[in-house]
Amino acid sequence: MSNFSRRDFLKVAGLASGAVAMSQMAPRFLSRKIDGAPNVIILVFDAMTARNLSLYGYKRETTPNFQKFAERANVYHNHHSGGNFTTPGTASLLTGTYPWTHRAFNIAGLIERERIDHNIFTAFGDQYHRLAFSQNLLPNYFFGQFAKDIETILPASSFSLIEQVTGEMFTKDSVAAYRSFDNFLFQDGSPPASLVFGLADRILLRSKEARINMNDYPRGLPRAGDHALFFQLKDVFDGVQATISELDANGPYLAYLHLWAPHTPYKPTKQFDKIFQDNYRPAKKPDHRFGTHIEYYKLNNRRQNYDEFIANVDAEFGRLIDTLEANGALDNSYVVVVSDHGESFERGVEEHVTKLLYETLTHIPLLISAPGQQARQDIYAPTNNVDILPTLLKLTGHPIPDWTEGKLLPGFGGVEDMERSQFTVEAKGNPAYAPLTQATVAMVKGSHKLIYYSGYEAEVSFELYDLENDYEELEDLYPSQPSFLKALEDELLEKMDSVNKKYRKP
Repeated sequence: MSNFSRRDFLKVAGLASGAVAMSQMAPRFLSRKIDGAPNVIILVFDAMTARNLSLYGYKRETTPNFQKFAERANVYHNHHSGGNFTTPGTASLLTGTYPWTHRAFNIAGLIERERIDHNIFTAFGDQYHRLAFSQNLLPNYFFGQFAKDIETILPASSFSLIEQVTGEMFTKDSVAAYRSFDNFLFQDGSPPASLVFGLADRILLRSKEARINMNDYPRGLPRAGDHALFFQLKDVFDGVQATISELDANGPYLAYLHLWAPHTPYKPTKQFDKIFQDNYRPAKKPDHRFGTHIEYYKLNNRRQNYDEFIANVDAEFGRLIDTLEANGALDNSYVVVVSDHGESFERGVEEHVTKLLYETLTHIPLLISAPGQQARQDIYAPTNNVDILPTLLKLTGHPIPDWTEGKLLPGFGGVEDMERSQFTVEAKGNPAYAPLTQATVAMVKGSHKLIYYSGYEAEVSFELYDLENDYEELEDLYPSQPSFLKALEDELLEKMDSVNKKYRKP
């Protein structure tokens, strides 16, 4: 973020430190018994695209346990992220606003200062115990901004098999320590920048790794990013279950739990390694001019690794839900299963660091199970992560603030509007507090999707797809200029003009 100063960072880090310190005080979770108040559990699976889940019709049987859970949930089939990577996608979920409003669209961006109180933790108020956890470091920066309204912030190293020196030695300064560690001390595959801390941490890592049966991990241990936060999926899900059980004794609570998997690197256990030895070959799509031109066969190999890791995550999720059901946690809790963004294995693009906004990157799962729900409800109207905040506030008896840009989800009080317009924004190269002049914006309205590219070439450009009849987005309708195009184009350009007004120089 161009105007994010050192003073700003230290202030955010200090807030996070206070929250982490608070989380270590006894009793860990203060009792807030309110008769009849439901709990809220939000499970965010990082980089999980709906397009690779058998729950949504994918060819490989990747998600039998998600499908089982769906039988007691509302299942949203046309749900989209606010952005195509963690920062904007998570910020939209936590604030109920699009990236052009919260402004956290750079790689390590933060919520605009004047909007720091516009978040789900503040909106829930202090009648709820509010807990936040993310294995991905980027959402932890938001937790630092929101720290005065979060009673418990679990460190990113929680439930990890191998913790960093930062996690063990700097527990009261976790966000600052992790960021310093990530940027300075340890980048995997590189020599340590610090002979003292870097070497010490590698010795610690190797000593702990020696105690693990590495035969269970043919591709090595999963880890969160390039830093040395290694984990086993079983430990993470056991930790989540234990945390929820502890919260259950002192409800009501809001628990935001952001898990790294199935984000890269895709490293399942031996049980799931190579389980999809089949002849499945997805549609071959032409490389995009903004792509990185990775070969088709390499993308397919990575897709298979990803699918195997999803299947591993699915099995652990099934075990978690079975335990929560047996413990009675599902009887008085809303359980939200969602992602922050998708993942790409097409058009020469791998993963999600890209200018592109195709459905593999923006179409994400959303399942919400109400307390005691036993029947499935399928919803096909377009929805977005900005809708989750206002919906959960309504369901728990809180007022819906006027600053949210989301709408109530169908099935929980909202109207099933098939012609609603909703958006995804990519602008990591654009200054945070300037008009969006270098950005990609996707607008889904009805069955059509219009993609707008600005600032990458001499002139702006568009693509148009019919998602109902062209699921794979293979036929760009924009060159043929269909009659309905002008209305879509005018709406999107008017929206861009409106959101840019505040940031234009007088």
